[in-house]
Amino acid sequence: MNAPRPLVLIVDDNATNIDLLVNTLKSEYRLGIAKNGSNALAYVAKHRPDLVLLDIMMPEMDGYEVCRRMKADPQTAAIPVIFITAMSETVNKTTGFELGAVDYITKPFHAAEVKARIRTHLSMEEMRLRLASQNEILEQQVASKTAEIRDMLNASIQSMALMVEIRDPYTAGHQQRVSQLACAIAERMGLAAETIEGIRIAGLLHDVGKIRIPVSILSRAGRLLDAEHEMLKIHPQVSFDILKAIPFPWPVAQMVLQHHERLDGSGYPQGLSGDGILPEAKILAVADVTEANSSFRPYRPANGIKAALDRLTQQKGTRYDAQAVVACVELFDDGGFAFDYGANGNGNGDFR
Repeated sequence: MNAPRPLVLIVDDNATNIDLLVNTLKSEYRLGIAKNGSNALAYVAKHRPDLVLLDIMMPEMDGYEVCRRMKADPQTAAIPVIFITAMSETVNKTTGFELGAVDYITKPFHAAEVKARIRTHLSMEEMRLRLASQNEILEQQVASKTAEIRDMLNASIQSMALMVEIRDPYTAGHQQRVSQLACAIAERMGLAAETIEGIRIAGLLHDVGKIRIPVSILSRAGRLLDAEHEMLKIHPQVSFDILKAIPFPWPVAQMVLQHHERLDGSGYPQGLSGDGILPEAKILAVADVTEANSSFRPYRPANGIKAALDRLTQQKGTRYDAQAVVACVELFDDGGFAFDYGANGNGNGDFR
């Protein structure tokens, strides 16, 4: 089926002018007629014409006010307006353009000129609509591709985390639970969603460097020897080396490197303290120690969350960030937070 002809609204209080415009345009366009500003606005709101030919000098409401109200309404603002009037001073034209009109035709007008200008602006509006439609399609394609890439990234992250857990059943789910708690702490502290997403990824990957640690150390049933403990302390650096070349939009590698640093400088591997530690890493540290101290170890039974929070509170502001500790405790006390053990069975953890 052929597309309907464009609809042009003629707004003029002079019957002669209306007749001239109707005779000029009726063979090419569907036409609407309004003889005052109020009727014009009502017609525009109901029929959404493709273009408005608007006289300026009208009683009660002039063309300037009609145009102003059309442009103020999001539903009608995009409709092209051409002023057609006997007022020919530059200031009159400037006022019309400032109000959002696309063109200005001076009376007495020539039929060919009116047709040419209407045709030009309808063509431009059609091109604008096509471009807007193409942009919408492009945005949808970009959103779809972004979601696909994000899914691939998440799958890759999960696979990297799983590499560590496969080597040691006692770490099963630890990284996921640390990520879960770290995100909840960050949200309670009022951090931006984009920042929380970076913390989520760092939490899932914070122990990936343990792939370099012998299984005999990871699953030792007794306390580690000093040499074994020193060996274990390399895992943040190994994690950093694995992740540093990945172009995350967040400092994920640095968060992972610093998750065993402590405010008083007693942590590792760099012995950082205070403001030298990333805020995100401070949150990760609180989540990591809370999950680890509450969970089962090969060398001890699970302490439970109450004991873990008591120990954490004792070191608030000295080893661990005070704001992050408060947020963590509040989550368990009155926030209804609980670790999700469902996906990984026994809730084993790893603080070593």
